[in-house]
Amino acid sequence: MKVFKFGGASVKDADGVKNVVRVLKHEGYHNTLIVVSAMGKMTNAFENIVAAYCYKQHNLNSSIEFVRDFHLTIINALFSDKNNPIFLELEITLGQLSGFFISNKKKDYNFIYDQVVGFGELLSTKIISAYLKEQQIENNWIDVRDFIKTTAHFRDAQVNWEVTCANISQLNTANLYITQGFLGATNTGETTTLGREGSDFSAAIFAYCLQANSLTIWKDVDGVLNADPRFFESTTLLNQISYHEAIEMAFYGASVIHPKTLKPLENKNIPLYVRSFYNLDLKGTTVSKGYDLVPETPCFIVKKDQILVSIAAVDFSFMVEHNLSHIFKILHDFKLKVNLIQNSALSFSVCIEDKFGNFQDFLEELTKKYKVSYFKAVNLYTIRHATKKSIATIEQKGKVLLKQVTKGTVQVIME
Repeated sequence: MKVFKFGGASVKDADGVKNVVRVLKHEGYHNTLIVVSAMGKMTNAFENIVAAYCYKQHNLNSSIEFVRDFHLTIINALFSDKNNPIFLELEITLGQLSGFFISNKKKDYNFIYDQVVGFGELLSTKIISAYLKEQQIENNWIDVRDFIKTTAHFRDAQVNWEVTCANISQLNTANLYITQGFLGATNTGETTTLGREGSDFSAAIFAYCLQANSLTIWKDVDGVLNADPRFFESTTLLNQISYHEAIEMAFYGASVIHPKTLKPLENKNIPLYVRSFYNLDLKGTTVSKGYDLVPETPCFIVKKDQILVSIAAVDFSFMVEHNLSHIFKILHDFKLKVNLIQNSALSFSVCIEDKFGNFQDFLEELTKKYKVSYFKAVNLYTIRHATKKSIATIEQKGKVLLKQVTKGTVQVIME
């Protein structure tokens, strides 16, 4: 069996959905499981619904109407028969969303987030499944929450692999399945999410449990590039990346492949293909055993909106093991992601990502025992396979606040 994953950019409108059919007809769709993200920017739209429900109730109805209108526009463009069941399915699904708001008694933002945001994936897959049937492509829509079981760590749930693989192994591998990325569920049926951009991970979970022949991620680029074209004018297509190199790139923040996606594939030696859904004749990038990088070239990774924090003891004593242990515990408690660390005798610097909005609380706790200074909204550049020329290219982009060099990798924090 093979697993395909289509991200939000690939199904952002009616033409994108039609292109999924084009891809399937070109590649073949028997013995295939398709994982789909929310359409376009719908994850952001559902995050706005969560924010309205929690903080600005007067915006809730208009936020839901925005989502309804977006999906209805796509449905109207895809289905000439206005009696198609998908029109009713849209209203039923949004009715379930409204029902949650009426019945919910919990105040935990992360819990609410997970129960709401996943409706984007439910709607996208229902629309695509219905359109495939309209095009005479038989398929089975399945609810991923019946298969991927997780812990109750909302917004960053951990997979129960034993139960999940037992569930997925029951699928008939001769069929075509359509399911959702990003989502799972607890044993009690509460929806969970696997972390932002977790749809790639969802696809890897299915590939692992099905012992698939391959996983293909379809994107709006020709494959994995050595740099993000949004930030770099000149980029190079990487034809081959080893699992090890891809994991290194993901660790440093490469956005093309989710950090948790690669390990399950490596464990069973399942190749990952990153291909263009525009140009189906291109082979794209293969991630598998083999050469680290083909062609060998510097790779640039950019992480925006970081915070550089410098920490020192108030009495100018050395920053030693018990200080660092205490600092890392606070970082963990406030769910701050660490992307770089640098230590000297009297200070400890850390570049962090505040995706849960806890930095101010973290700062208040830290300043109880330490002297702290920080820079907000800084950029972290990582260069894999760095050369003098590539380092100079980055350092021209602004003021260097911190630079760290290890074998083959250079990291630069800039204002």
